[in-house]
Amino acid sequence: MRALRAVAFVMLALLASYGHASAQYPERNVTVIVPFPAGGASDTTARLVAGKISERLNKSFVVENRAGANGALGAAALKQAAPDGYTLLVGSIGVFAINPALIKDLKYDPLKDFDLLSVSVRTPNVLVVNPNVPARTVAELISHLKANPGKITFASSGIGSSDHLTAALFWQKTRTSGLHVPYRGGGPAINDLIAGHANASFQNLGAVAQQIKAGTLRALAVTSDKRSETLPDAPTMAQAGVKDLEVYSWQAAAAPKGLPPAVKAQLEKEFVEAAKSPDVKGKFEAVGFEVVATSGEQFTSFLKSEIDRWKEVIQKGSIAAE
Repeated sequence: MRALRAVAFVMLALLASYGHASAQYPERNVTVIVPFPAGGASDTTARLVAGKISERLNKSFVVENRAGANGALGAAALKQAAPDGYTLLVGSIGVFAINPALIKDLKYDPLKDFDLLSVSVRTPNVLVVNPNVPARTVAELISHLKANPGKITFASSGIGSSDHLTAALFWQKTRTSGLHVPYRGGGPAINDLIAGHANASFQNLGAVAQQIKAGTLRALAVTSDKRSETLPDAPTMAQAGVKDLEVYSWQAAAAPKGLPPAVKAQLEKEFVEAAKSPDVKGKFEAVGFEVVATSGEQFTSFLKSEIDRWKEVIQKGSIAAE
C-alpha cells in the first residue's frame, strides 16, 4: 500500500510540474534558429509565424540566422540546446529530409534528436530564368540545354536543397545537363539570378512570386500537381511535357528532443494556430505558400516518408555534399 501511495505521489508531482511548466512558459524570450541567411523561404516562414506567436504569448520569439552546410550547422546547434522550449528551429525540407542522406557524419538525426512540432507551410518549386535567357517555355529551355550541355547555370540555395535536387531530377528526366551553382541560401541565389550572374533555378514559388510578377524573373513551369493560383499562367511540369516531377518544398518547426510534455503540446498548438491565423495565412498565400499546419505526430509520419523518398533521389543522382 505504501508503495502504491509513493507511486501515486510521484505521478501527481510530475503532472503538477508539467502543468506548472505550461502555465509559466514562456517566462523569457525564445530564440528561433533559422539555419539559412535572411531572405529565403525558411526566414520568411519563421518571421511570420514567430511574430504571431510573440503577439499571442506576449514574449519575443527572436529569429536568429545561423547559415551553413545546407542548414546542418543550425540544426546541430538545436540538438545541443537545452530541451526547455527556449531554443527552437524553423527549417526547410533540406534540413529535415535531405541532409540525412546527403551529408556523411551528420551531427544530428531529425527523428532521434528533435521534438517535431509542425509542418507550417508548403510550396511548389517554380522553374525560373533570367529574362535574358532565350527560352519562354520549358521545351525551349530543354532545346537550349541540349545545344549548350553543361553550360547553362542553375542557381540553388545549396547542395542538396530542394531546388538543387529538383534541377537534378529535371536533367535526368529530360536527358540534359546544366551547371549547378550552389549559394548559402535562397536569398543570395535569387539576387544573383536577377542580376544575370546565373541563368535558371527551381526556386520556391513563395520566395520568387513577387519577382516574377515584377518581371525581374520569368516563370516557365511549376512543380505542383495543378496550376498555382499565384501564377495561373504558368503550366505544371507535366503540362509542359515533363512527367513525374512533382515536388513541394516545405518549412517546419522543431525543438531539441526531450521537451516537457506540456511545453511541447503548447508549442505545437501555437505553431498551428499562428500559421492558420487569418492575417498570417493571408500573407503566406499572397506569396505562394499553402498553409498545412500539421500536428507533431503528422509531421513525424510525413518526415519518415520524405527521408525515404529523397534518399532514393540522392543515390540515383550520385549527389554528395562537398
